Amino acid sequence: MALTMLNELLIEDPSPPLLLCQLNKTAQLDTLNYQSCFMQGVFAHFPEILFMHRTYNPRGKVLYTFLVDGPRVQLEGHLARAVYFAIPAKEDAEGLAQMFQTFKKFNPAWERVCTILVDPHFLLLPTLAMEFPAAEVLLSAFHICKFLQGKFYQLSLEQSMERVLLTSLQNTMCSATPGNLRKLYTLLSTCVLPAQLPELHSHWLLNDRIWLAHRWRSRAESSRYFQGLEVTTRVLSQFFGTTPSVEKGMTALLQYLQQNSGDKASFSLGMSPPNNHPHLDGSPESPKVEQLVEARIQHSLNAICTRPAAQLCLGELAVVQKSMHLIGSGSEKVNIQILEDTHRVQPQPPASCSCYFNQAFRLPCRHILAMLSARRQVLQPDLLPAEWTASCAASLSDILGSKWSETLDKHLAVALLTEEVGQLLQHCSQEEFERRYSTLRELADSWIGPYEQVQL
Repeated sequence: MALTMLNELLIEDPSPPLLLCQLNKTAQLDTLNYQSCFMQGVFAHFPEILFMHRTYNPRGKVLYTFLVDGPRVQLEGHLARAVYFAIPAKEDAEGLAQMFQTFKKFNPAWERVCTILVDPHFLLLPTLAMEFPAAEVLLSAFHICKFLQGKFYQLSLEQSMERVLLTSLQNTMCSATPGNLRKLYTLLSTCVLPAQLPELHSHWLLNDRIWLAHRWRSRAESSRYFQGLEVTTRVLSQFFGTTPSVEKGMTALLQYLQQNSGDKASFSLGMSPPNNHPHLDGSPESPKVEQLVEARIQHSLNAICTRPAAQLCLGELAVVQKSMHLIGSGSEKVNIQILEDTHRVQPQPPASCSCYFNQAFRLPCRHILAMLSARRQVLQPDLLPAEWTASCAASLSDILGSKWSETLDKHLAVALLTEEVGQLLQHCSQEEFERRYSTLRELADSWIGPYEQVQL
């Protein structure tokens, strides 16, 4: 009965995907290979560069996600570039060889793979080279960036120095010119103790072959590329990496994949989705539908709000239009994540959000507008306070003056900072947690009082 939920997903899919599974002696999922018809089509169009990402779950099982990469790939949406999911029995030469051979059996285009991008911790390079003899294996710029970020946090540097390194890393990743890479290399050599420097593998920054595979992107394209992969890897970790049960983790991931299907990506490919593909709420059938929804939201803002309110909200909507966002529904609230900012939306009128914009102005923020866009809804009068409606003649300065409060401003600033710190503490390693908690402990004691009086 271990695959009951996965089988139910297959029954609901009008175009049955490839799903090969093996169970162990305790009837638990041992191996898995999954590829939908759409994923197979994407790989057939863009087989030249394959990006490989690994996600571990609490049981120690690892999910390999293959994604297409390169200049020709212009796909929008989370996991739109994913073309294969696989869980090997063991992460050894035999297990990976079997996984790669299964992938090749169902994807004849594998012979056209020229480059495979991997993370620095992937050690079974001989197996990969044996199965893809014509492909060049390189470290990916994204995984090097994540590796260095983690190392910077582990070095226990002064906060100002840590901030300088992180900023320089971000700028270099968005513009990986030889000069910028050399500057970052020199900065690491200056700021990091000689004994710690080998841990950073800073010589990667001087390996021009690695960066040639990434340098063709402009600064804006690089920023979108890293943000897109950040969201993709977080989705994988959220569904597979936090669930001990492999079956439940994969079921949740495949359900998310079905509900966020590749309709938008198919238009970039020039492909037509099957006529019997079911329409899912929140996934527009074409870019024209999405543009129509956003135009209706703009019209409702102009019709209902005062002109200053409409201008403020249209600025928020512009951020939504240019950003990627994840939307997850809870029982009473909707979680909205735009890039890396996560806030809680209360959709029932009057709608509210935990972000600063909504708390300060009581206007529909980018998170509420993202929710309306996903649900194909428009702004309703009951979502606005009376002073912001078009029938009210108050000026912008009057409204802002009446709403601003120094106490509220401080409260919101502290609340947002507390939430951000809480998120960081929840998702860091145990070693990093102890270091950061110790820093907070010292700060609280010096500001407020001794340990007996301060509860963290």
